[in-house]
Amino acid sequence: MTDEMEAIDEATQYRRKIDHTLARFSAAHDEMEAEEAKRRERRERLSPASLIESTRTALQRVVTTGPPSAEEEAAPVVLPEERPRKAERFGRIAAAVVAGLVFLGIGGAWGAQTYFDAKFTQVSALDENSADIQDADAQANDENFLMVGSDTRDGASAEEGVGTADSTPGARSDTVMVAHVPADRKRVVVTSFPRDLEINRPECQRWDPVQSKNTDEKVPAQKIAKLNTAYAVGGPSCVTKVVQQITGLRINHFVGIDFNGFKEMVDAVHGVTIHTDIPIDDTILGKVLLQTGDVTISGDQALNFVRARHVKGDPTSDYGRIKRQQEFIGALLKKVMSSDVVLDPGKLSDFITAFAKATFGDNLGVKQMMTLAQSMKGLDSSKITFLTVPTVGMANNRGNEVLVLSKTKALFDALRNNTPLPDPNAPVPVGEQAPPTSTSKPKSSGSSKSTTTRKSTSTG
Repeated sequence: MTDEMEAIDEATQYRRKIDHTLARFSAAHDEMEAEEAKRRERRERLSPASLIESTRTALQRVVTTGPPSAEEEAAPVVLPEERPRKAERFGRIAAAVVAGLVFLGIGGAWGAQTYFDAKFTQVSALDENSADIQDADAQANDENFLMVGSDTRDGASAEEGVGTADSTPGARSDTVMVAHVPADRKRVVVTSFPRDLEINRPECQRWDPVQSKNTDEKVPAQKIAKLNTAYAVGGPSCVTKVVQQITGLRINHFVGIDFNGFKEMVDAVHGVTIHTDIPIDDTILGKVLLQTGDVTISGDQALNFVRARHVKGDPTSDYGRIKRQQEFIGALLKKVMSSDVVLDPGKLSDFITAFAKATFGDNLGVKQMMTLAQSMKGLDSSKITFLTVPTVGMANNRGNEVLVLSKTKALFDALRNNTPLPDPNAPVPVGEQAPPTSTSKPKSSGSSKSTTTRKSTSTG
């Protein structure tokens, strides 16, 4: 290179031009090399392998509470001015990934719920502003599911042995129960009502079970009637009226299950395990279940298991059936909420499809049924109570079960206000005991078995 202080002649000027040109090329080369180095650094930083490693390291740092490992101490030090830029870039990438997962998760869940909800048959049943509702403020966030087993024979075949629509027209509510889930979700109480409970039936609009709706015809009120006639003449809305009159509860979910499609739900989860101490040999339905102990039953067996009310060796008749129905519902919910079903998309989808096909209701869908199932699944058995509404325990001369009004009031006062349940074994007040008549038929052995509380052993 030339010395800028030497004498300037033509040759020197020529050499200086060459030196300046080389310097400019060298500077340009250095700038290009620096830019290329930056690009390589960015590509490495944003490569999939690098992102995965960065995510893993970041997660490890979040969950690690001990001192850094040797590898971490030996890791390259990130200069302070680089941290904000790197953190910002990583934050943007992580936010994009999380947002995508949340979007897909919510979208998928919403889509599945919408798909299955569309399968439920909606009926008009609820009256949440009824004057029969008591302690409305105390019930503000409670969930009360009125569950009715409809025994319509529409679609049943003669081979099933339950009758057909021609031989047994209309619809009956052989099962009526209320599942009460208080706002704090700390207990669940399921109360059953005998089908032959004596009621004062209100005026109701005629129910058309084929169309699943009420007609314009009004059925006059009846002073003395059986509970199952409320559904037969007035359908879901009439049963809801009667139950709200008896309980004072705000019924905010109606669940009607057609027994004709009931067996498909059981088959969808590949059977349900129940416990029975005696063989179920019914004089009407035949030999339903001859095994005892813990038995896994199919859909056909389950259908007759919850229907049987003339079981040999069971003098309690309808109360024995209520106990079996309660036992079975607990067992079915346990199976549906088990990992065997919840983590098996095929079984879960088949169950929801079968349930929706056999179910009709008001304010009913996947979300509402999951609330009930999860409430019962998430509690231990000591927090789930199955009981029967208090009756005198003997049929009157009309063949009807009669409520013990004082004990009924105490029970539903406790449910509405979320206070401890009254003692189910408390004696029946003298004025409400059944009169000793020759036509009265005992429905249970011992003292008023209808008020006995049974803790579920099949949920939890």
